[in-house]
Amino acid sequence: MIYPETLAKAIDYFQKLPGIGEKNAERLALAVLDFSEEDIENFSSTLIASKSNLSNCVVCGHITDKEICSICSDEGRKKNLICVLEDYKSVFSFEKAGNYKGVYHILGGLISPIDDIKPEDINFNSLVKRVKELEDCELIIALKSTIEGETTTLYIKKIFESNPIEISRLSYGIPMGAEIDYLDSVTLDRAINDRKKIS
Repeated sequence: MIYPETLAKAIDYFQKLPGIGEKNAERLALAVLDFSEEDIENFSSTLIASKSNLSNCVVCGHITDKEICSICSDEGRKKNLICVLEDYKSVFSFEKAGNYKGVYHILGGLISPIDDIKPEDINFNSLVKRVKELEDCELIIALKSTIEGETTTLYIKKIFESNPIEISRLSYGIPMGAEIDYLDSVTLDRAINDRKKIS
């Protein structure tokens, strides 16, 4: 082992972060050694607070430190315009783009028979409940263009086929297979403004 044991453990934990390889993990672990005691304490307490204080919004499933997230509780948002996303990370991408004035619904996954993920394993029931309580509702499907994303989109269309709601999907100026949370704000803006009706 070329690192002291404590440093090696820190490097291992940094490598658990997405996109962080061994070299970057080493840089981060060494950089933390230059933090003051106060910064180290604040950093570690912030990580602990993030894990213990953040939970899912009871309305949309986004992460929040309150029962209802700031987006769902914002009276200025269009409650009958719901953007359906796989996970909460994509919400931040839309919000950074800044032009979407509707609300969100986080599925918490995609239907994937190969991974044994069935419709009942995903946050569909609360979506159906929300739609039933709204008038002139539009769903914007913003799922990745993979087999799982397409399967989930078709399932959403099927469960709402008896409801008089509009269902659209993002324009495919978005590259096939692209992750929503990695797209730039201009691409997202164009995609949402050029969404295509699917029912």
